[in-house]
Amino acid sequence: MRAAAINLRALPEQRDLIDQAATVLGKNRSDFMLEAACERAQAVLLDQVFFGLDAQKFQQFTAMLDAPQSANEGLERLMAVKAPWEGEQA
Repeated sequence: MRAAAINLRALPEQRDLIDQAATVLGKNRSDFMLEAACERAQAVLLDQVFFGLDAQKFQQFTAMLDAPQSANEGLERLMAVKAPWEGEQA
């Protein structure tokens, strides 16, 4: 059972278009809209994780990843701090 309501307003033409597409797929309006919205949401989030590079840019990117790290005092200080759950060891 669904627990949350999502309400929105649409123009009659938009509603009719959605209804027509939902009917073609054998779905009701709510199921069609929820599925379409979730697919789009996943695409947006995946776009934040994956990116495409041409061969030259990919080569530059991997070279930067493979290059030795330069000294980073701030990172070294951060990594030296014990996590709160590690506690004091006697």
